[in-house]
Amino acid sequence: MNGKQALRRDPNFTWLMSGGVISALGDQFTMIALPWLVLQLTGDPLALGAMVAAMGVPRAILILFGGALVDRYSPKSVLMLTKYVNTALLGILALLVLLQAATLPLVAALGIGLSIASAFSIPAGTSMLPHAVAPQHLAPANAAMMAMRQLTMLGGPLLAGLLFALAGDGSHGQGDARGLGIAFAIDCLTYLVSAWTLAKVRPLARPAPEARKQESVWRAVGAGLATVWHDRTLRTAFFYWGLCACVVGGLMQVALPLLASERLHGASALAILMAAHGGGILAGMALSGVLGKRRLVNLGITLLVVDGLSGLLLIPMGLVTQSWQGVLLIAAIGVLGGFIQVAVFTWIQQRVPQAMLGRMMGIFMFVFMGLAPIAAAGAGWLASMMSLDALFAGAGIFLAAAALLAWLFTPMSTLADAVLPAAAPARTEADAA
Repeated sequence: MNGKQALRRDPNFTWLMSGGVISALGDQFTMIALPWLVLQLTGDPLALGAMVAAMGVPRAILILFGGALVDRYSPKSVLMLTKYVNTALLGILALLVLLQAATLPLVAALGIGLSIASAFSIPAGTSMLPHAVAPQHLAPANAAMMAMRQLTMLGGPLLAGLLFALAGDGSHGQGDARGLGIAFAIDCLTYLVSAWTLAKVRPLARPAPEARKQESVWRAVGAGLATVWHDRTLRTAFFYWGLCACVVGGLMQVALPLLASERLHGASALAILMAAHGGGILAGMALSGVLGKRRLVNLGITLLVVDGLSGLLLIPMGLVTQSWQGVLLIAAIGVLGGFIQVAVFTWIQQRVPQAMLGRMMGIFMFVFMGLAPIAAAGAGWLASMMSLDALFAGAGIFLAAAALLAWLFTPMSTLADAVLPAAAPARTEADAA
């Protein structure tokens, strides 16, 4: 039986995949509705950047501790708790918008709450898969999970755009923002459903809880950071990814909503752009599956070439005046990112011991996702002082230059694809008992 057939018959993977897809689909509604709501409440790009930063700061700080708690208590228990918290917060946010009672302070407070929950759900979610499937199935499982999530990034924004077009996105005042409230309600419901599917997952056997709880959380975080610091290649990769996330991630969280608001056709246009990006990533993953481990020399050089080309494609984004132009550019960027995404995650998961996987994914998400919202505050400030043309061009040039410098002066060009361990019989917690 090959890896794909084994995965299809693995109930753990089926439940995990089902819940992940449902939750990811709902997240797409909130990812569009929340920044759009802030723009409609304030009309100020600086306020949007500040809001994104306010959500990002606690996540950036707490995500390191989230990874340590995942290693201490198990990814499943931490992830389950965050799903219930997100359900409550999104339910409140939906009611506020539907009752036309949303204000910036209330929205900011709920957004920060969602951000704090994500500081624990992100390392838990990214650490869950190695605890649920056999090691030899990790790479195909990663590919399948990421492909399905990217499919939600294609379908979710399109559904959200249709919802906003039919029910209103607040473009003409708070009175027609019902679509935003419904979007938050849909995400709320998906968290409830995904909590039920997660309860069906039976993690593989792990060390006894007493052994994991002997180390304090502070020491656990320190051990994770020390592991990264003493591994030169891992340290360089994390620094490089953090720099790219600050420049590109921070920019996109502010510049794309502004592009849709100033030049295109409102929240529906933003949804179309995000769907195009998700579709591009999905196509890139499919291309990666077809080509396998074919690389430009190795994983590291391929990654740097992809980043350089993505930077060049960012430059003309500031010249977009029609939705189709933005769709072509951002879809191409998505294809490049999707092509390399699975290999990067598998490389990290296989490089570190499983007992430290939660902390390592917490650190990775800290540099990859936690820093980007902080940079968004700077992007909002820059957007209030310069044109979108200059903002996109500057980010694109910076990313291309960073890739070139990393190629010339760092070990990034030496990264090699992970070597999967030999097949071993999987034991569940029930078997261990």
